[in-house]
Amino acid sequence: MQDLFASADAALESGSPAQVLEMLAREFHQAGLYDLLFEARGMAKRLELGLPLIQTEPTTSFREDLRPAYEAAIIAAAREAGELHLAAGNIPSAYRYLHAIGELEPIAAAIDSAEPGEEDIDNVIAIAFQNGVHPARGLELILRRHGICRAITAFGMNGAEKDRERCVALLVSAVHSEIIERMIRAIEAQEGAPPAQTRLPELMNGRDWLFGDWDYYVDTSHLTSVIPYCLETSDSETLRLFDELCEYGCRLSPNFAFKGSPPFENGYVDYGHYVKSVLLGVDADPHLEHFYHKAIEAEADPEGFGTEAAQTLVSLLVRLGRHQEALQVFSRFLSSEEPAYLRCPTAMQLSYAAADYEHLRETARARGDLLSYTAARLLASQRMETAS
Repeated sequence: MQDLFASADAALESGSPAQVLEMLAREFHQAGLYDLLFEARGMAKRLELGLPLIQTEPTTSFREDLRPAYEAAIIAAAREAGELHLAAGNIPSAYRYLHAIGELEPIAAAIDSAEPGEEDIDNVIAIAFQNGVHPARGLELILRRHGICRAITAFGMNGAEKDRERCVALLVSAVHSEIIERMIRAIEAQEGAPPAQTRLPELMNGRDWLFGDWDYYVDTSHLTSVIPYCLETSDSETLRLFDELCEYGCRLSPNFAFKGSPPFENGYVDYGHYVKSVLLGVDADPHLEHFYHKAIEAEADPEGFGTEAAQTLVSLLVRLGRHQEALQVFSRFLSSEEPAYLRCPTAMQLSYAAADYEHLRETARARGDLLSYTAARLLASQRMETAS
């Protein structure tokens, strides 16, 4: 750095201010001092525009005709500094610049190549996961560096919408893999050789001895934290893993019962029916019936579990594309409920999805909703015109 001071003094004696700043920029670039390079670029632009060399006022105080050129130069300088930091492998420093100008794609691409053992990896994880730049990769790095417990906690506290299904898939896969790994070790210890099977249902089949009063193969709090996320995914492979986790949970002794909130009071059983309904689709009736019975029981005891079972059934039927059935369930169990407090689609939404415009018209009229009533009449009229 002392050599740079000497170089600056020499340049100031023989060159113009602009030449001095350009010389310093080259030196900063060569020395890898990219933060100083950014500052030098800004100072050079202020010199060019006749602005104060040391910026003490916000850019909003600059003359209106000068501000666009200055801000464009700063954006270019930030891009340059960010890309140079990335090329040097310094993701956190690059993020400061590229985040400021809204150019995060290069950061996400760099995070894809990050490894858990790298220096400053926890800052990279924070950028990826907590800051939402690349949540799935961030969660994967948490799993690999800190383990399942930290990953589940992080997702529960900071799980964002971006990459959410991928994050759920990572968590369920990690829990599922840990069960298989530990179960294989237990079977080898008992049977004298590792099992030929590698899938969870096959490992459990015919081995009731695996499930003694106090036997388990993953922390049950991890299992019960992850299983409810089955409501959020539509990926068939992820749902298959959830299904196997529920089957595994059902095999555990009552000492590890999963007591959830309605309509998932018996967690492993109830979530298992939900997952099988989604996986089976058109053949889901026996599992849908499970929630139908829960809705009937709740109807008979309104002070008990309320409408959660009916709302879950409606949402599940909508998920399966069975809108007319969902409307029938809604009409029976939820017609008197205030729509603002429902978590499932409303009667009007269901009527529209089912193309039941007569029901939509009646519901709208009963609620005094003139616009929706008019829309229902128009939709019914359009359908008649199309049919003719």
